Amino acid sequence: MLSTKWGLWAIVMELTAWAGPVLLDGHSDAALLSYLLAHTAACVLLAVFTLPLLSAEQSRPRMPMLALMAVCSYAVPLAGFIGVFLGTLVLRLYRAARPIEDFQSVHLPEFDLHQRIQSGFRQTGLRAVLGNSEVPARSRMRAMVALQHMSGRISSPLLRNVLNDSSEDLRLLAYGMLDALERNISRSIDKELDTLREAEEKEGADPLGPTGLQAAEKLSALYWELVYQNLAQGDMRNYAISESLRYCERVLAQQPQHPQHNLRRGLLLHALGRMDEAEQAYARAQQLGLPATRVLPYLAELSFEQRDFAKTRQLMQQLDEWSALPRLRPVIDYWSAR
Repeated sequence: MLSTKWGLWAIVMELTAWAGPVLLDGHSDAALLSYLLAHTAACVLLAVFTLPLLSAEQSRPRMPMLALMAVCSYAVPLAGFIGVFLGTLVLRLYRAARPIEDFQSVHLPEFDLHQRIQSGFRQTGLRAVLGNSEVPARSRMRAMVALQHMSGRISSPLLRNVLNDSSEDLRLLAYGMLDALERNISRSIDKELDTLREAEEKEGADPLGPTGLQAAEKLSALYWELVYQNLAQGDMRNYAISESLRYCERVLAQQPQHPQHNLRRGLLLHALGRMDEAEQAYARAQQLGLPATRVLPYLAELSFEQRDFAKTRQLMQQLDEWSALPRLRPVIDYWSAR
């Protein structure tokens, strides 16, 4: 901010500088010293006064610019003092005289609200990037980080493939991410097991009370999540399926009309290879009102594994009547072709 007092003091000090030698006879060392001190003070005050007259771009950096103006006014007596003052006035008037360029309003670009900026990779390209050792390690590492934004059902198989990669950094990162996924579910299982034990002590174990029933439902879902996300392998997978089925049947013992639990029971029996029981559970879920699009794909998969291709074709043709199955459309078209 411009302060006129600095300008007035600069003029006073400059007049004092010229008046000193006159009062001291003009030839003594004291006269010279008084002139230099007063003139120096006047130059500094002038620089402080005139610096705010410049624009922000012209006055940067501030301290070097301040020193330059003080030195210029100090080096040339009187003419330098007046020149610095006039120069800053000219620059200020030149800045004020510059026309402000008018511009029209700019329309905002149209954005696609369906696009997501979570990562720069699509699911279909992640497998190719992670499986190609020629891709730079930094790009593959970014693809690994992008897996954090995807469901465990998609990310877990990709991470397991990376465990055999030649890069140690990628192997360690993949192992850590898999371990984190499994640990989160395991902590939830431990929590629900504690809740179930407390509920059995307070409400009774047979039949389960409201809290125990809810805990059993969550346990069945959590154990199934270990299987669904391919986090449990080998004997651990069989154990997770058996535990999920055990808790699911405890719930169905008290809620036999629940279609979602009947469907899960069918999936678990199917995973254990008990095909006939799985087919009955699927049919039961559909009878209880579960949409055909939720059940028919599993029945078709079951028929295919039993080598009953005629029934598989029949089920897929039933699915052809539904138009809301884009992911299954290529399979439906294949089996429905004549």
